[in-house]
Amino acid sequence: MKGAVFIAFNEMIESTAGIDTWEQLLQKVQPQSDGVYTSVESYPDEELFNLVQALSEISGIEVASLVEAFGRSLFKSLNDKYPQFTAQEETFFSFIKSIDGTIHKEVNKLYTNAHLPKIQCSNNNNDELLMLYNSPRKLCVLAEGLIAGAALHYKVDCTIEHQQCMHHGADECLILLRINSPQPPHGVANE
Repeated sequence: MKGAVFIAFNEMIESTAGIDTWEQLLQKVQPQSDGVYTSVESYPDEELFNLVQALSEISGIEVASLVEAFGRSLFKSLNDKYPQFTAQEETFFSFIKSIDGTIHKEVNKLYTNAHLPKIQCSNNNNDELLMLYNSPRKLCVLAEGLIAGAALHYKVDCTIEHQQCMHHGADECLILLRINSPQPPHGVANE
């Protein structure tokens, strides 16, 4: 996994729980990197998984809840660094549909061996989008957090329904996104 993800996790922990919690995690996990990450380097997936597990043990919060919260935080971090991707998409659904064909292509140009998930989207209607998610890492809960972060950015009230999951034996995850109120143009708040 790219160091940018570890850096974003570190930033989330320090901003929400403090540097002492980050130091406690490093003490507990003792990562090979000593907790010093560079964005372009790759680090073992297990290192991040171990940090999340340790955070769960320290905080008493379930792993899935932590991963989803990290996804929301990661979206904000990535969007702060690369705002052009949301700037070029006017609606939440158009942004979600652009992930595989635009964003992932650009990520692959920047980072070799990024190991990105495969995402395919289709509209059921104007208020629903069906997403197929497939990745050997099975980080679908992180994807849910990223989606929730995007919904917050686009100021839409979105329900995320995980209809089938690789963690329960499916070949791919099937995630239904439902807009609970009409999508406003980008940058316009719902009333």
